[in-house]
Amino acid sequence: MDSRGQHEDPSTTATALDFVRFCHRRRRAGWPELYDEMCAVASRGLYHGWGFAELAEHGVAFGLAEMPRLAGLVAEVTRPDDERRGRAFVRVMAPPPPSDARDEVPGDAANAQVFMGAAR
Repeated sequence: MDSRGQHEDPSTTATALDFVRFCHRRRRAGWPELYDEMCAVASRGLYHGWGFAELAEHGVAFGLAEMPRLAGLVAEVTRPDDERRGRAFVRVMAPPPPSDARDEVPGDAANAQVFMGAAR
């Protein structure tokens, strides 16, 4: 029976997350674009001088079987950015003006508000 991944060392997970954060700071992207950046960083030894072998010792592996775990680490690192983007979108959506302000809108502007669903 295969027990890999069932008892991960917390320091290994912390190091793996730190590596993903390092790559994410270099290239603000999500999965799978960030995977390309992680491969580039590993191939050049840009994170603590570590290549693929050293990263694998610290819980970062790039093989097909390890993709779900690596994608999960990326999702954990990029989640705050995703949440910020969601909140920013909500802030852009301004509420309609109060009803007394709409009464003052002349001619075509008032019709535009009715067309867009902003009228009373």
